[in-house]
Amino acid sequence: MSGSLIKIQEVTVSSEVSSVTLTGIDSTYDVYKLIGSNFQCADDDKNLIVHFTASGTADTSSNYDSAFQQLKAGSSYTDSSSSNSNALTIAPSLSNATNETSNVTLYLFNFSNTGESSFASVEANTILNNSEMRGFQGGFVLTVSQATDGVRFTWESSSNFSSGTFTLYGLKK
Repeated sequence: MSGSLIKIQEVTVSSEVSSVTLTGIDSTYDVYKLIGSNFQCADDDKNLIVHFTASGTADTSSNYDSAFQQLKAGSSYTDSSSSNSNALTIAPSLSNATNETSNVTLYLFNFSNTGESSFASVEANTILNNSEMRGFQGGFVLTVSQATDGVRFTWESSSNFSSGTFTLYGLKK
């Protein structure tokens, strides 16, 4: 698969920033893959928020639907779903503790198609400060028929990213 991945954009967080946006999605590829590696929040107990972008601007309309399952080492899993939300939470309750980092992989579909909704599948994992491992799996859709060209990551309550690398790839047809 490595020969099938074409790097489009990469953002490395080396000093605190409030958001990370990756754009460049067009009709060149049918499917795009976005990987966030070893990212961390500058504050404690924050949720990672995701929006799709249209013409480079985050779509914050209340048109996101999602369904996820959170897997927790040492305790039971939880299911969550939402309809008509204005943002998506894909990695809950992250902190700025030493060695507490997260990783996320999104597969992005129908982004350049103006006649269909854009949607993504998500796999995320987090190592918490107490060494507990959490996984997060599911998907979400922007229920508006419009072309979307990227993804923006932010934290709830205006927190910042303190580290991480985010890379957008096109999957060769």
